[in-house]
Amino acid sequence: MKEKLKKILDTCHKYNSEHMMLETFGLRDDIMYDALVVAPSFTPYKLHMDQYCKVTTLRESAYLGGYLVEKDNFKIAWIKTASSASNLIDHLTLCAELSFKKAIFIGAVGALKEDFHVGNVCTPSYSISGNYADSFLMKESIRDNMLFSKVYPDKNFIDEVIGLGKKRGYDIRIGSVFCTPSIALEYIHLDEIRSFDTDLIEMETSSFYLVADLLEVPAVALLVVSDNSATGVALVGRTDEEQEQYDKGRNVVLPDMILAVAGM
Repeated sequence: MKEKLKKILDTCHKYNSEHMMLETFGLRDDIMYDALVVAPSFTPYKLHMDQYCKVTTLRESAYLGGYLVEKDNFKIAWIKTASSASNLIDHLTLCAELSFKKAIFIGAVGALKEDFHVGNVCTPSYSISGNYADSFLMKESIRDNMLFSKVYPDKNFIDEVIGLGKKRGYDIRIGSVFCTPSIALEYIHLDEIRSFDTDLIEMETSSFYLVADLLEVPAVALLVVSDNSATGVALVGRTDEEQEQYDKGRNVVLPDMILAVAGM
């Protein structure tokens, strides 16, 4: 863990419990987890992982959840958060209390270009920070900002994950991402967002990679395409065929890749 994150965590502990992950998510700090999954709105049950893994619910509330996923000898800590960069940062920074070998972000992503289709599983080449929460995380003064900065993952680890997916028969696509602070308001600003020339749009991956860098662990975001504003495929109101494609990406590819990455 980098000194900046240690300072963030120490300051949080000054005003809160010493074991915030245990109280918030039920996750213990005396276990070495093979992977940490952070997933806005997605639980292991939503991905049907309980059909072939042992899934234990540790804590669950309206928008937060903590789970232990076990398969063979692997132990995966899983946190469900609410959407948005601020929620991701608030809860992923607390994960510095835990010990884990790698971090995996799981989420849905909208496509901005015609050649990305519903159900495709993608990973960012870079993410553009379209929110102000990243500035609170990275800047010394809240008067400074890093709005619209590009955040890059560790390319070597991303290439390993893509190669792992290929061996399992999956075409994990790589694409640039714009991180929006609002779903409802992205549409009215869509032309301006398109001027950044990114392939995809979602809310949290710039924050995920910034915190992962502070955690000093290998990290990958795996995103299933849920809609495409360039081709008119709606987020709300998919056809049966589109829903089937989405379900395959979410319920087949993502769970298998989670377990595969945990075993790397």
